Amino acid sequence: MDTKELLKKVRKIEIKTRRLSDHIFGGEYHSTFKGRGMTFSEVRQYQYGDDVRNIDWNVTARYNEPYIKVFEEERELTMMLMADVSGSKFFGTKNQFKDQIVTEIAATLAFSATQNNDKIGLILFSDEIELYIPPKKGRSHVLRIIRELLEFQPKSKKTDIAQAFKFLSNVMKKKAIVFVLSDFIADDYKQNLKIAAGRHDITGIRIYDKHEETITNVGMVQMEDEETGEMLLVNTASKKVRLNYGSFYNEKVSYFKDSFTKSGAGIISCRVDESYVKKLLGYFKRRG
Repeated sequence: MDTKELLKKVRKIEIKTRRLSDHIFGGEYHSTFKGRGMTFSEVRQYQYGDDVRNIDWNVTARYNEPYIKVFEEERELTMMLMADVSGSKFFGTKNQFKDQIVTEIAATLAFSATQNNDKIGLILFSDEIELYIPPKKGRSHVLRIIRELLEFQPKSKKTDIAQAFKFLSNVMKKKAIVFVLSDFIADDYKQNLKIAAGRHDITGIRIYDKHEETITNVGMVQMEDEETGEMLLVNTASKKVRLNYGSFYNEKVSYFKDSFTKSGAGIISCRVDESYVKKLLGYFKRRG
């Protein structure tokens, strides 16, 4: 993609997603995540109506009367966007491939965070960390993130989500709002997700194509494994082949839902031909 074409694409995405974040997601994002980061401010004497859960028992014991901890909302939050750039995300039979949807969702979230004066960072991962952009504020920083999402060429086509969560835990010591965008056709990441979700507010956004869910019977088909590059001759007429594939796919989806839910993380599933606006809005409203 030449520079002129790239800038045109970035601008197009900015216009579309900025409008969405201004009109729809700015307030929703703020009301969903405000107060998620609370910092200790002071200790004062207990007053009638105070939440007893905030009593500081050490100070109370020292002065022999109840004292409570006062917290204040951290005005500045940090959002981390984690995007899967492995081979499988380019599967798509609709006009919009998964990478286009991923870019638009990420841009919408980033502009919503910018309205809130939050910092935004980016992690692009395959089975390794392909790119890390530390959190910063501002429009030009968001445009850089969009540019990377549009034109980045990963070194690997494989996926290792566990490695991505491990990296997140290592680089982000302070609590962050984290959105992970992937098709989640992977497993073995439950433990690393649990550790990361213990500190951060994590949401997994599963982007998928309805044609991934089942294999259509079209006889013998040569297929390329997007992650290994291996060419395979698949007999789609075989009921066993179709059942095995369906079972493999459903297993991965169940693993995603189960792992995120049990870790206390949020989940959104969005098909490429569905409105991600409705999905995000519904999610923010449920959580708000």
